[in-house]
Amino acid sequence: GGSSGGGRLVLGAAFALGGSAGLCLAARQRLREHSAAELPAGSLQLTLYQYKTCPFCSKVRAFLDYHGLPYEIVEVNPIMRREIKFSSYRKVPILLANTGSPLQLNDSSVIISAIKTYLISRRNSLEEIVSFYPPVKTMTEKGKEVLEYENKYWLMLDEKETKKVYPVKEVRVEEMKWRKWADDWLVHLISPNVYRTPKEALASFDYIVREGKFGTLEGLFAKYVGAVAMFFVSKRLKKRHRLRDDVREDLYEAANEWVKAVGKNRLFMGGNQPNLADLAVYGVLRVMEGLEAFDDMMVHTNIQPWYQRMEEVIQKTGV
Repeated sequence: GGSSGGGRLVLGAAFALGGSAGLCLAARQRLREHSAAELPAGSLQLTLYQYKTCPFCSKVRAFLDYHGLPYEIVEVNPIMRREIKFSSYRKVPILLANTGSPLQLNDSSVIISAIKTYLISRRNSLEEIVSFYPPVKTMTEKGKEVLEYENKYWLMLDEKETKKVYPVKEVRVEEMKWRKWADDWLVHLISPNVYRTPKEALASFDYIVREGKFGTLEGLFAKYVGAVAMFFVSKRLKKRHRLRDDVREDLYEAANEWVKAVGKNRLFMGGNQPNLADLAVYGVLRVMEGLEAFDDMMVHTNIQPWYQRMEEVIQKTGV
C-alpha cells in the first residue's frame, strides 16, 4: 500500500478505537497494573500485547483479572507497532505465555478458551491445548484472505471436566452462542457509536491518545485528523454492518437483548458467577466507559445492574 505515513497514522489510531478491523476503542479504564514477577516458579508467566482501548484486548483483560491471573502489559503503538515486530501475526491482542518455554497465543477468543481449558484441565500442556485451535485461511466475500481459528469457543475438556463446568449441555451451547455474538455483532456497534458525531469522535480520539502509546506529534495529528476521518469511516461501517440510522438504537437493543438472555433469575449468564460470555460482553462494553455512548446506554437500557455486578466481582477476584 503506497499510503502516506499520515494515512497509516490516522487508521492505526482509528482502529485502536474501533475493533472493527480486528485491531482495536479508547476509554478510561481503572486498570490495576499487574506484575508477573511475584508468580511462584513453574506457573504461568503471561505478557499481554495490547491497545488499552481495544475491545478484544479488554475482553482478555477481563478474563485474566476475573481469574486472578497476574500478567504484564506491553502497550503497542497503533501506528508503527514496533512492540510486536517479533510476530508474523500483526494484530492485538497477543498473549505470550511461559510455562517453561514461551508460547504465543493469538486471537482474543482463542486466548480465553485455551487458558480456561488449561486452568481446568492440567492433563495437557498449554502447547498441546493451543494446537487444538488451528488457524485456517479463509476468504471473505470481498476476496480478502483472513485467518480464522477453528473451535475458538470450545473448551477442550474430557467428559468428566465438561460435566463439572457445564452440568447441562444447554449451558455450554448458550455460552458459546453469546461469546460469538460479542465478537460478531456487539464489537461492530462500538465504532459507529463512539464516532457518531464529530464531537463524540473528538472525545473518543482524546481518550485513545491519552490512554495509548503515541509520540507527541503523532498524538496531536491522530487526534484531529483522526476524529474527522473516523467520523466518515464510521458511516461506512454503519452501512457495512447494516446498522440503523441512529446507531444508538442498535446499541440499546443489543444491551437489552443481552439482559433478557441472562434473565431475571440469575445474577450472570454463568449463574452466581460470570461465565466466559459474561466476561466477553463486559469486556467489549467497558471500552466505551467515560464516553457519551456508554452513559446513554446506561440510561436507556436495563444493563446497569448486571454491569455493576460484573465490575464488583472482577474487582473482588482481581489480583
